[in-house]
Amino acid sequence: MNKNIWILIFIAALSVYTGGVVQLPDQTMLQYFSKPLLMPLLMIFFLTSVNRITTNLKNWIIAALFFSWAGDILLMFEPKDKIFFMLGLASFLIAHIFYIVFFHHVRIKENVKANPWVMVIIVVYYGALIALLSPYLGDLKWPVRVYGIVISFMFMLAMHMLFIKSKEAGRLMMIGALLFVISDSVLAINKFYRPFEWAGVIIITTYALAQLLIVRGAVKYIRNN
Repeated sequence: MNKNIWILIFIAALSVYTGGVVQLPDQTMLQYFSKPLLMPLLMIFFLTSVNRITTNLKNWIIAALFFSWAGDILLMFEPKDKIFFMLGLASFLIAHIFYIVFFHHVRIKENVKANPWVMVIIVVYYGALIALLSPYLGDLKWPVRVYGIVISFMFMLAMHMLFIKSKEAGRLMMIGALLFVISDSVLAINKFYRPFEWAGVIIITTYALAQLLIVRGAVKYIRNN
């Protein structure tokens, strides 16, 4: 079977979910069915793409996708109990940690030196977002701050992927990480600061494309090394 068929099914599932968000804003069976399919489809694509390659790098991507999948499911139940938001946040935090480990190993293997300007960009982004959100976070102030630090660190390492030998793989992973940051930032602004129209579509689309690009970049890197 052509491995790209899994990407096509992934895009179809994303389209079904996004269509449900637009046409049926409240959670529906259509959304409950389609969203949990996204990460498993990427897992299958990833595993079938690198199944003949022996490397520990594969483990970190699979773990990140698994905890992302768990986070997807937990956040779906947030309307029933607020504890599911915290559980989903924790699950995605773990997913980001696994991406951090993956990017760190790639950076070390590629002998990419730390870039201080990247750190400046990340600190400015993080400081501005937290300054905007802090007055509205209430009891979630510290969980959101910690999560913000973790995803910022993930993005910082992903930006170093631009300097690896496999340029296309590096660009895909960096752009994916950037979309992840955009998705989480929009989610936080919509939830804590000011809800706005189309936020749901922006959040799920940037999130899904983020995961897709990171996975495709990881596949290209693993297959070329």
